[in-house]
Amino acid sequence: MSHLLNDLFLRACKRQHVERTPVWMMRQAGRYLPEYRAVRSKTDFLTMVRTPEMAAEVTIQPVDLIGVDAAIIFSDILVIPEAMGMDLVMEESRGPRFPQPLRSSEQIDAVPVADPEKDLRYVLNAISLTRRLMGGRVPLIGFAGSPWTLASYMIEGSGTRNFGVIKTMMLDEPDALLRLLEKLSVSVRLFLEAQLAAGADAVQIFDTWGGILSPDHFKKFSLDFLADIVARMRRDGAPVIVFSKGAQGTLRDIATIGADVVGVDWMVDLAEARELVQDRVALQGNLDPAFLYANPDSIRREVHSILRKYGKGPGHIFNLGHGILPDVPPDHARAMVKAVKELSPAMHGTAPL
Repeated sequence: MSHLLNDLFLRACKRQHVERTPVWMMRQAGRYLPEYRAVRSKTDFLTMVRTPEMAAEVTIQPVDLIGVDAAIIFSDILVIPEAMGMDLVMEESRGPRFPQPLRSSEQIDAVPVADPEKDLRYVLNAISLTRRLMGGRVPLIGFAGSPWTLASYMIEGSGTRNFGVIKTMMLDEPDALLRLLEKLSVSVRLFLEAQLAAGADAVQIFDTWGGILSPDHFKKFSLDFLADIVARMRRDGAPVIVFSKGAQGTLRDIATIGADVVGVDWMVDLAEARELVQDRVALQGNLDPAFLYANPDSIRREVHSILRKYGKGPGHIFNLGHGILPDVPPDHARAMVKAVKELSPAMHGTAPL
């Protein structure tokens, strides 16, 4: 941590004393910023991800423009399936898809574990470059998708409404699905370790589709693999954040797997979440992303409400309950960050409430 001018985020991850609550946003390097769109106008999304200079530029933009306390590397969770040999197509109108999804045991058995040093070197290079260009201003977060979420895309072929294909496999061919999840678990762990070695200060696992599972199936097909990754990861004290969207019924279980931070979406009352996890972990969240459409005074009120819900003491990282929406005015994102910086010292004994 000594290389950082601002280590609030890392201290909050470890539930150490902070002067104020740190703040960053999921998807903060993205379309809501005109400066991002200017870079994006020159090329396609995947080329940006694969070009370290471009990835570094847009990773740093929200630090300069919005004032967040952490940067997250510009990438995509689907780089792991691509590194495992799947053909990834990004279409502006339809989003990401895999034209040849995994539909059989034989296809699953043919998929290799990803080698991040070889197949994801561009992400590692982007991290090293970003770290160098930021000069220690704020921590840099690396990330990966969870095994369950990646498997959902690999088997369905794209985002889907009802997840019928993977849920059918989960019931009819559970062993095949578990074999895929095991390969993904190793791939994700190796990738996160490689990102830390390249210069990331912390890592986040995005379990975007964890909330579509019943509690029993969540444990067997998502949580157990998250726990395995966290338990085996070589991280030398670097914080791990687990964000399982929509899995509020299993927050207590997620808090026991050894992660430092549990992300919560906006459907969770932060006071209840803190009571549930019993301060075993830090909590990250949880402003409704749609609230950033409201005027800055309204945003400030909602920020204050969330800070009061969490209450006094360490262990809170302010964030949205999911990614920032692409048409949010940048001034509104700045208003949220400003409100956190101005209102949160009262929660840490450095200003009157």
